[in-house]
Amino acid sequence: MPAGGDRQPDDLCAAGRRRLARCAERAVTMRSNSPITDAELERRWTLARGVLADLDCDALVAQAREDWVGSYVRWLTDTPANNGYPRTIAFFPDRPMTVVEMGAFDVDRAVADDPVHRGVGRFLHTPSFVSVGYTTRYDADLLLQALRDAGARRVGLLCPGALPHAVVAALQEAGIECVDATDALDRVKAVKSAEEIALIRATAALQDRVFAEVCDFICPGVTDRDVTSHAERIGRDLGSDQGIYLGLSAPMGQPSRFMNRPLQTRTIEAGDHMSLLIEINGPGGLYAEIARTMVLGRASDHLLEAFENVRAAQDHTLSLIRPGAAPADIAAAHDDWMQARELPAETRLYAHGQGVEMVERPLIRHDEPMPLAADMCLAVHPGYDDGEVFAVICDNYLVTDDGVSACLHQTDKKIFEL
Repeated sequence: MPAGGDRQPDDLCAAGRRRLARCAERAVTMRSNSPITDAELERRWTLARGVLADLDCDALVAQAREDWVGSYVRWLTDTPANNGYPRTIAFFPDRPMTVVEMGAFDVDRAVADDPVHRGVGRFLHTPSFVSVGYTTRYDADLLLQALRDAGARRVGLLCPGALPHAVVAALQEAGIECVDATDALDRVKAVKSAEEIALIRATAALQDRVFAEVCDFICPGVTDRDVTSHAERIGRDLGSDQGIYLGLSAPMGQPSRFMNRPLQTRTIEAGDHMSLLIEINGPGGLYAEIARTMVLGRASDHLLEAFENVRAAQDHTLSLIRPGAAPADIAAAHDDWMQARELPAETRLYAHGQGVEMVERPLIRHDEPMPLAADMCLAVHPGYDDGEVFAVICDNYLVTDDGVSACLHQTDKKIFEL
C-alpha cells in the first residue's frame, strides 16, 4: 500500500490538494489550450487543398458537436466544438473558411488575422439546438448561404453519413453536387507531422503522470467516482481539456470492467482491484490512451496470468505493424493467436489510430481498407473478459519506417499491487 494508504476518506481532500499544487507547478509548459503552430495549420490546409483538387471540389464541409470524435473541425481550425452545439466549417481552396455556429440571429461577422480563429474569414451565427427539432435547418441555411456566396457547385462532405439530414438535404435541394471526401482526407490526416508526434508523446507522458497520481491516491474507503474524479482533476491541471476515465472496482474473482461515471458508485475495499482507462487529450488537443489494473493487496494468480496473456497479445500485434501492412491481416492474425491459446477472438475494436480524434482511422479490424503507413499513431489494447477477470492493457505506438516505435507510455506493463 502506498504512503497514506490507511488514511480516512475525510483526509483525502487535503492530500489531494497538496498533490494538485505539485502538479500545477510542473504544468506550465504542458497546456493543451496552447495553440498548435501556424506552420502545422498551414500543413493541414495544404493537404485539404490537395484533396479538393483531387476530387475537383469547390469546398469541403465538416460539422462537429463535441471534441472527442468527428473532429475534422478541430483539425482544420484548432478549435473544437463543445456541449452538443453544432460547429460547421466550409473550407475553400482560395479564400478563408466560413464557420457556422451557435450565436444570435442574423450575425454575419467578418474576421481577419484573428489569432484564435486562424484561417477563418467569416462567422455566421444562429441559436439552433439539436434538441429542438425545428431549428435543425437553421445551420443548413447559413451553410448554403456561405457556399453560394463562394460560388461552390461541387462540395466534398466529410463523414456525410454523420452529418445532420437537414444539412445534406439542403445542399441537395439547392442543386449542389455532393461527393464523399472522407477517405481522401482520412488518408492524409492519419499520417502525423513531427509537431503532432511531439504533442502525442507529451500527451502520453501526461497520462503516465495521471496514472502515477491515481496509484498514490487510491485506498480503501474511497469510491470509484473519487478515483476518476481525482484523475480528472490531475489531468486538467496538467493541461488536458477533454476525455474519459473508465473503470469500476471489484472484489478479486469478479471482473473490473470499463464503465463510465454514472456507474462509478462502489466503495473500494482492501483486496479489491480496479482496471482504469485514461483516454484524455493533452497539448494541442491530441489524444492517446493508457489502461492498467491496480490491486489493493495481492493479485490472484488468475489475474496475473490473464494480464500476461494480453501483454503477450499486444507484443504479437506490435510484431506485425509496419508500413504497408493491411489492418485486416493483423486483426485476423490476432484472432488466430488468441484462439491458439484457447482465448477468445476479438469482437470489439482492439487497436486503432489516434490524433485529434479519440478514435480515428486506421482501425485494426476486418473492415478497414487503409494500409498502415509510417508516422501513424496507434493505440493497441487487446483484452478479454472471462467472467472472473477483465484482462486488459493499453498503450500507444508510432508506425516507423521499418516497424513500430518503442512504447510512448513509460508506465510499467504490470499489475500494480499497491
